[in-house]
Amino acid sequence: MATSEAGLLPDKLPVVDLKGLGTPEGDAAIARELDDAFGGIGFAYFANTPISQAQQDAIFAASRAFHALPDADKRAIDMNSFHRGYMAPKTSLIQTSSVAKVTKPNYSESFMFMHEVAPDDPRFGLPLQGPNQWPAALPSFREEVLAYQAAMERFCKQLLRPVALALGLPADHLAPFFDKPTTFLRLLHYPPQAPDSPEDQFGSAPHTDYGFLTILLQDMSGGLEVRRKDGVWLKATPIRGTYVVNVADMLSRWTNGRWQSTPHRVKNLSGGDRYSCPYFFDMDMDATVEVLPSCTSAENPPRHPPVLYGDYLLERLNKNYAYRQPAA
Repeated sequence: MATSEAGLLPDKLPVVDLKGLGTPEGDAAIARELDDAFGGIGFAYFANTPISQAQQDAIFAASRAFHALPDADKRAIDMNSFHRGYMAPKTSLIQTSSVAKVTKPNYSESFMFMHEVAPDDPRFGLPLQGPNQWPAALPSFREEVLAYQAAMERFCKQLLRPVALALGLPADHLAPFFDKPTTFLRLLHYPPQAPDSPEDQFGSAPHTDYGFLTILLQDMSGGLEVRRKDGVWLKATPIRGTYVVNVADMLSRWTNGRWQSTPHRVKNLSGGDRYSCPYFFDMDMDATVEVLPSCTSAENPPRHPPVLYGDYLLERLNKNYAYRQPAA
């Protein structure tokens, strides 16, 4: 990992090569790189993932087609109570940020898709366990999104093995927590911001993510920045074909802070539209997150009490999204 002049802090995000993922030798090598990257800054580029360039191009095309729809078509599937559908610009305000006092809503719009929950599933109707919504004007959109989601879920379940190994656990230790994972695919569009826009106007204000891992596909526009431990913001300069991956709050909590959930932000000053497709891969809603025994010792006791992931997630969603606020 490249470091700053002090030799202690990275001056750019490390690259983790996933070649060999799924083999014992490959998983062991990846585990070593993960521990270095996630313990150092909590972020990394992932190269040589099992997601093909064609699959990446297809989801970007689907996102651009959706965001090019007339406003009325998008608003017809406004976010439902299950956190699925269209999120209009300036409807999310990050009230739970531990990084900054956020006063302006995010200058972005998005389509939110979550894991599928069939009507005959015992979870159906519980919080965040309901139907996805689809734009009527794009008949192929559902199929394209579902195909990408399936590929990403397979990929993330493969990652559980090197993640476990990196934390000194048996390779299959984490899998039971992801039997029915909580997943989000967010197709984001950031309109261009004027160079003289207010300093506190963001496409996405400084924040950390809620769950386990975020696997971000970004276009070549730039704008994503990651905050180093000393407060310096590093640019996550796009590298075609790679993903930008970060530790989220629950994984940091699980590791007792060994891996950090790092603040990040977006300002689109490219002069054009920016598109990104973050995929959030989290544990089952009813999973209890308790500090892993491999991440504690007599000198480093657990810093966090156990927490039910679903409770933690709902508390944050309820604070940060306008559609979940009580009517005035």
